[in-house]
Amino acid sequence: MRLDDERQSRNVEDRRFQRGLGGNSMQMLFMLWPVIRALLRTKFGWAIIAVGIGAYLLGFNPLALFLGAPPSGPAVSQPQDDSQAVFIKKVLATTEDIWGQMLPRYGYSYKPPVLVLYRGSTHSGCGFASAQIGPFYCPADQKIYLDLGFFDQLERRFNAPGDFAQAYVLAHEVGHHIQKIMGILDKVHALQQQALRRGDKVKANHLQIPVELHADCLAGVWGHYAKGHLEPGDIEEAMNAANRIGDDTLQKESQGYVVPDSFTHGTARQRMKWFMEGFKSGDLESCNAVFSMNSF
Repeated sequence: MRLDDERQSRNVEDRRFQRGLGGNSMQMLFMLWPVIRALLRTKFGWAIIAVGIGAYLLGFNPLALFLGAPPSGPAVSQPQDDSQAVFIKKVLATTEDIWGQMLPRYGYSYKPPVLVLYRGSTHSGCGFASAQIGPFYCPADQKIYLDLGFFDQLERRFNAPGDFAQAYVLAHEVGHHIQKIMGILDKVHALQQQALRRGDKVKANHLQIPVELHADCLAGVWGHYAKGHLEPGDIEEAMNAANRIGDDTLQKESQGYVVPDSFTHGTARQRMKWFMEGFKSGDLESCNAVFSMNSF
């Protein structure tokens, strides 16, 4: 994907050099438990804990003092990490330009999401975020959370290399932000909660599938209008990534068989189909057909 002369988005929170509650910090937390327990017995102790929690929410890990590390976190930057950050910021800028022009045509105003880059773990409006969770969009704070290490997994673990595969992942999460603007996420969430109250977890899972496929389609729409940046092989990279992270592909590789009732993102075939639907049509309305799979 050619983005050499493109601007970088400013809607980015770079937390890569902040210390989250990683493995060493968790060990220290357990070691300090007797001290914490003693603090809980006094009002002054509660005040100290409250200050510590407040500091953590502001991005400072209070346990760093006990770990012997500078409060501001590590100052070491990996060249590959930096180049990935620059690339993904440029991709985000293209989504801002494209959706900023497109959404008003459909009656929606577009306020871009904030992209949070982090390493290891961080906090989000939807709770704790870690590299194991993978990239996700949080409707509560309208931010996208991305540990750049996921792209290493995408290439090595999922066998989906390529810069456009990375761009597709981000465009998919931006698609969830558009769903938030359109009111889709709130509506589906309400239906999922109803299903869970009835004890119907399968229904709740299946309600999520068209949401994910719709986001794939929106990523395709973005790709349609970003054609000027594409290079030979880029679409194949996105299609391969969609194939490799389909529910059926992931389950076959991890356990040797598939359990359709547990699907939440759709099959590899479905994910590829809906990305291409958006890419070929360039029409947001064409993506809405995915919701005919479920009655809302």
